[in-house]
Amino acid sequence: MITRRGLVSLSSPHSPRRLLLHFGAPLSCLLLLRFSSSSPSSVTAAALKSSRIMAESSRSPPTPVAKKVEHVMELFGDVRVDNYYWLRDDSRCNPDMLSYLRQENDYTDSIMSGTKKFENQLFGEIRGRIKEDDISAPLRKGPYYYYKKNLQGKEYVQHCRRLIIDNKAEVSVYDTMPTGPDAPPEHVILDENVKAQEYDYYRIGTFKASPDHKLVAYAEDTKGDEIYAVNVIDSESLKQVEQPLKGLTCDVEWAGNDALVYVTMDEILRPDKVWLHKLGTEQSSDVCLYHEKDDMFSLDLHASESHKYIFVASESKTTRFVFSLDVSKPQDGLKVLTPREDGIDSSVSHRGNHFFVQRRSTEFYNSELVACSVDDTFKTTVLIPHRESVKIQEIQLFRDHLAVFEREQGLQKITVHRLPAEGQPLNGLHSGRSVSFVDPVYSVDSTESEFSSSVLRFCYSSLKTPPSVYDYDMDNGISVAKKIDTVLGGFDASNYVTERKWVNASDGTQIPMSIVYNKKLAKLDGSDPLLLYGYGSYEISVDPYFKSSRLSLLDRGFIYVIAHVRGGGEMGRQWYENGKLLKKKNTFTDFIACAESLIELKYCSKEKLCMEGRSAGGLLMGAVLNMRPDLFKVAIAGVPFVDVLTTMLDPTIPLTTSEWEEWGDPRKEEFYFYMKSYSPVDNVAAQNYPNILVTAGLNDPRVMYSEPAKFVAKLREMKTDNNLLLFKCELGAGHFSKSGRFEKLQEDAFTFAFMMKVLNMIPTSA
Repeated sequence: MITRRGLVSLSSPHSPRRLLLHFGAPLSCLLLLRFSSSSPSSVTAAALKSSRIMAESSRSPPTPVAKKVEHVMELFGDVRVDNYYWLRDDSRCNPDMLSYLRQENDYTDSIMSGTKKFENQLFGEIRGRIKEDDISAPLRKGPYYYYKKNLQGKEYVQHCRRLIIDNKAEVSVYDTMPTGPDAPPEHVILDENVKAQEYDYYRIGTFKASPDHKLVAYAEDTKGDEIYAVNVIDSESLKQVEQPLKGLTCDVEWAGNDALVYVTMDEILRPDKVWLHKLGTEQSSDVCLYHEKDDMFSLDLHASESHKYIFVASESKTTRFVFSLDVSKPQDGLKVLTPREDGIDSSVSHRGNHFFVQRRSTEFYNSELVACSVDDTFKTTVLIPHRESVKIQEIQLFRDHLAVFEREQGLQKITVHRLPAEGQPLNGLHSGRSVSFVDPVYSVDSTESEFSSSVLRFCYSSLKTPPSVYDYDMDNGISVAKKIDTVLGGFDASNYVTERKWVNASDGTQIPMSIVYNKKLAKLDGSDPLLLYGYGSYEISVDPYFKSSRLSLLDRGFIYVIAHVRGGGEMGRQWYENGKLLKKKNTFTDFIACAESLIELKYCSKEKLCMEGRSAGGLLMGAVLNMRPDLFKVAIAGVPFVDVLTTMLDPTIPLTTSEWEEWGDPRKEEFYFYMKSYSPVDNVAAQNYPNILVTAGLNDPRVMYSEPAKFVAKLREMKTDNNLLLFKCELGAGHFSKSGRFEKLQEDAFTFAFMMKVLNMIPTSA
């Protein structure tokens, strides 16, 4: 499910809407701080450096000022005046709006021009850790190994495959794809670099071979608005076999070798219709299999691991029901598999003559797993009962095994169960085998595996362990690394320490934090710079994952911390329930408690504390900025969802209606005033704020660019400090910013340069 304030590789069965950026007190304060703790020589250096920054600022263009056009809104006797409402233009063509965004971009470029050399050094350093010519771990599918390939200097990947010489042999964890002159030749099916030459933005959302591997369907987004066109090509000749299907989501599945099932959206970008397309026919003649008319619900679809069914789900934030499509008989249409019952959330898998149903309700809030006969879906057998302390995150089915991905005490785990032979009664599960992991905090994600094999493939990383792909033999418990991402530049994982700390929230709840630092550089005496990251929405779990660009902070003495605040899913369903609707403020106070605790534990001080969040995490940044602006030196708000009340009052804005169960429906008085009490735009005050960097994407369908633009304009009007406030809006991108892999690294370098500029950490030679 699309959500407005979405995030990144997320360990959530259903993805959300507003997802997941970073940064600096007046320059005079910077000077005072430096003078209070420095030796005479360092004081002189700091003074010279500050003078240089002030000189640069004096040469910069005037601070942008957005014009004010009064827009009055009244509800429940409450009057709000929004002088920057005019910045919203759904056509993205208003010349005054575009002129203002360009002024902000020019101002940001000017302020950061003095650190451009350092930013470029950071970019070179970050890029230097990347093995540019590399391939993903080849995945065995039918008669081929499929994989992605990066080329030296290229922004995008190639989608490739190689023939398997003996594809009848059982899949083994020890399988390796042959290469070299005697191996079957590599076949490049799609080169994104060639396709991307035509566009400023290019992203492939889906790439799927037909069951007989003769055709490939791929979905491409060329604007960043997440509206896809699906192309079907011959996998050998690479020729297009028909005209592209237009106006789709990236949910596309093959129904046999000559048909596709896909989803389209309504005028507010809500996935509302699922279609059956017969290859060789016009899109206008496609059959609508289901139309979801309730604007609180959205559609998604996925194929079963057995590839015998396609499951179409309609879901709100509290309810999810599923239809099935028999791939061998797509003309029969959809059949109800789990009924629509308010408060019941179900997800379905298939094996043999059974459907496996993961089912959540108010009573079974961490989910139970049941099985039912394909021929009688009403009679169910409980396989895994509900447990208060363990949340079933997702399951993965195989011919002979069941892999269950679970969460307990904020940590992920995988438990594998052997199943009776297909066709045999399924009365319960024997005790399972757990996969072991070595780091104290880590991230593990499911990935595609071969259904007929006994090999489970998963991805593992931690704050100090690069992304690693493992094949796990479910019969004997052996794990074999198939690929560990190479990190160049002398990286040594033993130089870093990862920890988990628990913090008491204001109501006594224990909040987990994941921490990493370079043990050779971190002093842990309160003087270290620290970046605190948070999200806390949609039941999304931000697990401790590796990011090579982050080493440029850790290797300069930064401590990096993830605050696993309520509203996310790290500690189970109740963790999410206690950070949404009329309990949303727990997300913000949890984050503040984490920041205060880090200072008390001497990981940092207010003068060195930075915070970062994107999308719904940008809401977190905005709310905390208004609540405790004194606590942070720098704030980075990426594509932030900051105009909560106005947006959620407007059902014509994409995805608003489906999120009333997440944030509340402000057309009801209780929700109106509660949301108004934390909505960042509505609570900007005449007070001092930290140094702030805000980003946006003009084509963003999840958080409209106008939200961060209005937030910045109002901050410029109201704030009483001289700290930096920069706004960077990508005019050719959407929610996830630029699409090229190096372009994204450049953004990290820019963000880090801003943060270190404010913290006075840029060498005088840079």
